[in-house]
Amino acid sequence: MLETSLGRILVADHLGVYVIKMVGDVRLTLCVSFDQYIETLFGKNDFCTILFDLSEAEGLDSTTLGLIAKIAVKSESVKNIQPIVICSSTDIIKLLTSMGIDSVCQIIDTPPQDYCPTEAFSGLSVCDADEDTVKEKVLEAHCVLMGLNESNRETFKDLVQTLGNS
Repeated sequence: MLETSLGRILVADHLGVYVIKMVGDVRLTLCVSFDQYIETLFGKNDFCTILFDLSEAEGLDSTTLGLIAKIAVKSESVKNIQPIVICSSTDIIKLLTSMGIDSVCQIIDTPPQDYCPTEAFSGLSVCDADEDTVKEKVLEAHCVLMGLNESNRETFKDLVQTLGNS
């Protein structure tokens, strides 16, 4: 079995392009800081596009996928922008497609040349959040995913019901 590296989320903004780069195995441990970044992002008015760089991602959990969907849905409604996902991994592309992310994001396999300087990135850190806050973020992320397609509604209905009742 291959060992996956600890996940990281790096963010940058460069000339109105907001880049969210996911590296390694990105899990719910980053969900609170990622959600805080989303709120910061939409508090700014200078972005012309959002780019998710998954070229170094090894895995994404459903909470992370739900937060990607949250950004996509919100950017469509607020700015009429469909984010771009850079991903060449067939496994991750299958995951994105099965979750309906391809309906709210454009998926490309090659990054634009020099789309963002490496030194522009800063890392999101794991926030010390209480259990209720984490539960709230996980619930919200899965509700967004459920809104993308019927398969997600079926897959996550028990989880959402359990989290909503706890």
